[in-house]
Formats: sequence, structure tokens, C-alpha cells
Amino acid sequence: MLTFALSKGRLADKILKMLKKLNLCDITIDEDDRRLIIESEDKKYRFFLAKPSDVPTFVDSGVADLGVVGKDTILEENRDIAEVLDLGFGKCRMCVCGKVGDNSYLNKTNVNIATKYPNIAKHYFESRHQNTNIIKLNGSVELGPITGLSDVIVDIVESGRTLKENGLEVKETIENLSARLIVNNASLKTKYDDIFNIIEGFRKIVEEK
Repeated sequence: MLTFALSKGRLADKILKMLKKLNLCDITIDEDDRRLIIESEDKKYRFFLAKPSDVPTFVDSGVADLGVVGKDTILEENRDIAEVLDLGFGKCRMCVCGKVGDNSYLNKTNVNIATKYPNIAKHYFESRHQNTNIIKLNGSVELGPITGLSDVIVDIVESGRTLKENGLEVKETIENLSARLIVNNASLKTKYDDIFNIIEGFRKIVEEK
């Protein structure tokens, strides 16, 4: 049996549609569904929907053989996993953003950064030899520069509308993001044929788009 850890939330519907197209499962998840683990009728596959930040943990530990999660989560969690395929949906960017016209953060040796992604922010700025004071926010990180709590933010940007409406702009793009297929390193060796077939199935769907 192959076990998949799948992200809850905005990626879930597209993941389930791809799995259905591959004839791996035909699962419909609605808001009232409280099942944690679902098995295919032929008992070859097991699926569970997890919080995105937990998906790399399940795959790294071997509890799941494969997972589907956003690139942002892979970078932030930094687990020992194999990232094998860009699935081409859930596209957005991880960016440094700040007040329009204010680039003073570039000249600071210690930058105050509001973010939900402390590891990504710290690694990016320290790679440029700038120290960081990370301010972890769980809500609207845009409030950081607006209120003076931080110099900039590091966050996911899709349309950029929220930034514009609050007097902010993208300063730098750290990484282009999308949903990725990840695999446990040990499973990739011990279940190679089955996992290879899964990867190739996903690859054909991506190439059809």
C-alpha cells in the first residue's frame, strides 16, 4: 500500500481531481467530512488530508510515502525529502514587500521582518549578509510596515491587490511557488516501481495542460 499526505485548503480540490484522473481514488471531501484517513476501494492506496505545514513531516518520517504540498512549505520546513515534480498549480511568489518607494531596508545591517515564514526570511536575508529581527505574525503581515513594527514583510503574493490597497509593493521575489510532489527517500528506493509510475502519471497530466 502507498500512503499519500495531502494538503488541506486551497490545494486540496485540485489534488483530488488529479488523483481521480489517475484512477487512484475518487474522493470527495466537503466541509462536514471528518474522516482523517481514506483508503481506495482496492486497498492499494491510503490518503490523509493534513495541515500543509505537517505534510513534509509525515513524508520525512515515512508515515507517508508521497505528499503534495506548496513549495513555500517545503522551503520553510526544510525536511529531508525528495521533491520530484512541479505540479503546475497553486502558482504564486514568495516576496519581500514594503512601503512604496521606501528601500531603506537594503542598507540596514539588521532588518526587522514581519512574516509567517521565519526560516525562509532569515535564510534569504542572511545569505546577503544582513542580520534579521524576525517578528512572527499569524494574521495580516501587511500591518508590519504600515504600523512601523517592521521594515518589510516576507509573504506569499498572488495578485498583489492587498499590497497595493495598503500602500505596499513587491521589492524582491525570493522564489516562485506552486504545488509540488514530494517523496520519502527510503520509499523511493524500496517502492521505486510503484512510485515511479505515480510520478509519471502526474507528469503526463501536467504536460497535458
